[in-house]
Amino acid sequence: MEDQKYRLSPTTWTIFILNLICILSNSPADGATAGADTSSSLSTYVIQVRKPTDKHLATTEDLDTFYRSFLPATIAGSNQEQRMVHSYRHVLSGFAAKLTAKEAKAIGEKDGVLDVRPETVLPLHTTHTPNYLGLHRGVGLWEDSNYGKGVIIGLLDTGIFPDHLSFSDEGVPPPPAKWKGRCNFNRTSCNNKLIGARSFTDLSSSAAPYDDMGHGTHTASTAAGAFVKDASVFGLANGTAVGIAPLAHLAVYRVCTIDGCTDSAILAGFDAAIEDGVDVLSVSLGYEVQPPFPLDPIATGAFAATQKGIFVSCSAGNKGPSSNTLSNGAAWILTVGASSTDRTIKATVRLGNGQEFDGETLYQPRDFKPAQHPLVYSEGSGDDAPGKVNVLDFEFGFNRVRLGQTVKDAGGVAMILANYPASGYTTFADPHVLPAAQVSYVAGTEIKKYIKTASAPTAAILFKGTQFNGSFAPAVAYFSSRGPNSISPGILKPDIIGPGLNILAGWSSPIDNSTNKKRAFNVIAGTSMSCPHLSGVVALLKSAHPDWSPAAIKSAILTTAATSNAKGQPIVDEARRPGSIFATGAGHVNVSKAVDPGLIYDTKLTDYVPYLCGLNLSNKDVSLIVQKEVSCSSIESIPDYQLNYPSITVNFERLGSNVSVKRTVRNVGPANSRYKSVIEPITGIGSIDVSPRELVFTKANETISYTVNFTRKASPQAVNAQGAITWVSAQHSVRTAVAVLFKGSGGL
Repeated sequence: MEDQKYRLSPTTWTIFILNLICILSNSPADGATAGADTSSSLSTYVIQVRKPTDKHLATTEDLDTFYRSFLPATIAGSNQEQRMVHSYRHVLSGFAAKLTAKEAKAIGEKDGVLDVRPETVLPLHTTHTPNYLGLHRGVGLWEDSNYGKGVIIGLLDTGIFPDHLSFSDEGVPPPPAKWKGRCNFNRTSCNNKLIGARSFTDLSSSAAPYDDMGHGTHTASTAAGAFVKDASVFGLANGTAVGIAPLAHLAVYRVCTIDGCTDSAILAGFDAAIEDGVDVLSVSLGYEVQPPFPLDPIATGAFAATQKGIFVSCSAGNKGPSSNTLSNGAAWILTVGASSTDRTIKATVRLGNGQEFDGETLYQPRDFKPAQHPLVYSEGSGDDAPGKVNVLDFEFGFNRVRLGQTVKDAGGVAMILANYPASGYTTFADPHVLPAAQVSYVAGTEIKKYIKTASAPTAAILFKGTQFNGSFAPAVAYFSSRGPNSISPGILKPDIIGPGLNILAGWSSPIDNSTNKKRAFNVIAGTSMSCPHLSGVVALLKSAHPDWSPAAIKSAILTTAATSNAKGQPIVDEARRPGSIFATGAGHVNVSKAVDPGLIYDTKLTDYVPYLCGLNLSNKDVSLIVQKEVSCSSIESIPDYQLNYPSITVNFERLGSNVSVKRTVRNVGPANSRYKSVIEPITGIGSIDVSPRELVFTKANETISYTVNFTRKASPQAVNAQGAITWVSAQHSVRTAVAVLFKGSGGL
């Protein structure tokens, strides 16, 4: 079956792959959906039970027997094995099983059962970037971190194509002694780079996680791919492809198929990764609408991982540019938005009147002459396509390559995709099937104006290849989901932005005319792509600072983030307006500075239970997340904005006109250090008082607390505002981003 798939023509295969990308990496899908269920049909349910205290239930076999005791008596013998889908050890106390609705109800009534819910399906959020991020051979963080050597990055995704050159283990040492995982590929595919590979989408526990979609191969090679010379697609974006942490190990857990990612498989992936001993988990998937944390398998799985010292990086989602759209907003997760880079794969539209507008396309045929052709705006069926350049409107979620195939089938010469207003200046470099260019909304408006006013409008497309000029980079990609954080408003999300637009990385099969699968690459976009960039950065920091906690590493990334672009101006959004803090988070990842932050905010693991109680969750809900009995009435809860987080969010509508916030920092710079506070003014705030105004450290790892008192003006006009409090020493600048909400949820 797999061999037949690769015999598709390049054009058909390209359309198929781009359709998958559109659906699974970029499209605004209808959200997580529960599997079909009637009273008699079998569906998968996740069952959470009270954690057993019997010490004799230490082995996997003992736990399986214990979990099966909750199945109805009507399910007996070998039928039990067929019904059991997953048994969990770390992410929760419980299991997943195929049940009828009647059976699920019966289990829910048993003593010791805490929760029974039908499984849901989550979508995926889906060369040059290491250099763009300041990573260069032999110097800087790559040298200081030894390229991530010894760190294990786990990925929950669609699997991997193991024979890709990006997964060569040249120069990679054997995995550390703590590694307990297994690789279900054959011995030639498993190596010191790819040390773990398991599938949780198949019935067999020994199934190999082959990637039949490309997404998992792309994210894995982005995070930790080896150096591959002369990487390109259609001869463009040519260069040496390499992951962010090229000497790190990879462990891949297939939890997604073309149908999406079930929460039972996601929990199983988390469970296995914790048991196996990964250091970093990269998760490029999530809900379209953030559910409460107890019902979110990523939030609960990540919590269990964090308790074991594992750093969890997740994509923010692709529902932007609307506000309140992000997912994976738990405080113990690094939530990553998407930005552009300084590389464009340029195609210029030249109108008959001499005007030119730059756009992008990955398909740039050398035999296409830049001659003027009749130009038409195809608002409807495309009946006017033959022999003409067709202008079509593009809205996010449309299959861009399929639109081009429609034009080509109708006899069109070329296609111009004009962005809708919401897309702004964000353009995609797609492997189109005909000469094409995607242009900004502003450019599209001018082109359509020319069509209306010219007596015989014409246009040509000039292909200019790969260019590095992005003066507005990094800019927030329009699809990148935005805050505020709907579940925990006092925690700023997204945390950070990183490269996620037009990213070249490994792919599971060629999309051009090549037959060499080992050198297959693709250029795609989504927060699915930005997440593994940050996962790779975390691996480098973990290698450089093996004693740092996940919270400390997150703090280093956030407090050193860049807030200006290549022009030295504030980072902009898709409309080239200054980006809101709910789009950028703390800013754009600044790799070279993150390794030496000076001060860090180190959230204690024990603080998360008081924090959860502070969200007004029930005792049952908190207990489901932390896997132990919790009584919030006996705990001094922590309001979310008071968690020792490396950013500050103040909601005056919730808290009144005066708000006091406390933070504690730890000195990881020179033992004798003096920091002075620098306050960035915030619109609508009457006063900001920091006490003390100076922090004086006399030894390494010393901690000092400070408070910030915010007083709003009588009648602020803005819905929200932003600023920062920066601690400055002779050697370091530690920026703490501040988000302020005056009204409602802070819609942008």
